[in-house]
Amino acid sequence: MNIKKILLVLFAILILTIAVNYKKILNLHTVITLFNEDKIVHNFSHMHESMFSVQLESGVSPVELPENKKTIAQTYLLKGQEKSVSDYLTKTSTTSLLVLHKGEIVHEEYRLGTQAMDTRISWSMAKSYLSALFGIAVEQGLIDQNKTVTDYVPELSNSAYNNVPITNVLNMASGVAFNEDYLDFNSDINKMGRTLGLGSSMDKFAGTLKNQERKPGTHRHYVSIDTHVLGMILRSATGKSVKELIETQLWSKLKPEGSSYYLTDGYGKAFVLGGLTITTRDYAKFGEMFRNKGVYLGEQIVPASWVAKSTANNAPPPPNTKIDTFGYGYQWWVPENAEGEFFAGGIYGQFIYVNPRQKVVIVKTSAHREFQDDGNGGREVKHETMQMFRAIANSL
Repeated sequence: MNIKKILLVLFAILILTIAVNYKKILNLHTVITLFNEDKIVHNFSHMHESMFSVQLESGVSPVELPENKKTIAQTYLLKGQEKSVSDYLTKTSTTSLLVLHKGEIVHEEYRLGTQAMDTRISWSMAKSYLSALFGIAVEQGLIDQNKTVTDYVPELSNSAYNNVPITNVLNMASGVAFNEDYLDFNSDINKMGRTLGLGSSMDKFAGTLKNQERKPGTHRHYVSIDTHVLGMILRSATGKSVKELIETQLWSKLKPEGSSYYLTDGYGKAFVLGGLTITTRDYAKFGEMFRNKGVYLGEQIVPASWVAKSTANNAPPPPNTKIDTFGYGYQWWVPENAEGEFFAGGIYGQFIYVNPRQKVVIVKTSAHREFQDDGNGGREVKHETMQMFRAIANSL
């Protein structure tokens, strides 16, 4: 075979390889460029288009949230200084802000060129959704949270999750060694991202984690893959996919207004720790259900007892409570000095804030690339956001 024919064969092989792996190449490119300044806003609203994903169906007609527009607080206090709400929304690259009071939309705005029906990536707010599904399974007697991970998922017996109590995993106190540094290319969280982007198995990735940093239940240490393990337990206990569970147990009840998607790995397993992509209004509906102790449109969807337990500060405290002053429950955060408040949170500035006392739910989505630049892992940004939310809630 002459050199020209060899080159033609090699070129054909190259084209075929690209064609076969096009989706994986596209996904990996998305992962690598996900947070680029010129792409982040678009990416956060189009994740389902460039990553493995499935569309979620409710099977029912949408129900719109009622509106009763009011003026909300324009300022808030931070360490005795008055700050502008609008300036803070700009500073934190907010893409949407929606405020519910007594179940009605009193304020709604969209920024940075985004629109009301744009989907928005949840990041770790998805953990709170997984917790809701988990609580339903516990109520149904399908899961005993006093058992261990490997009682339900024996394939993790050779991993760091062997015999880890489920309650410790719910509390982010599994003790599993996991580097969650988003700025470190070789961190576990970024290896996980590449696993997802390349279409590899998230279940198998969880099984590669072999080391325990401390005894389970010692103290809280945020480990995102813990939530994936909870998803594995849920799938094993119910015999159903998370997609099927969320469609039948949440989506059909919340009657979403917009399109909804779950990012998945290459095997169709839902990316439960951060892969929901839905509209701002539909995030608000989930918060409103939790404000009402698991009830939405007159139906008890999530057990009230689970709502109370999962949103209480019941996780063993972190090792340095002077630096990390937030509380944690079962995949829900609790603000410092909380008066019954709790929130779902995600990287780059995603929040569902619930204030039952003031009958307020606030959703804030963002593309805030500097969310960790406060020198305290993003905690100061969270604190300031809570102060802004509280000012808005108190103004109503």
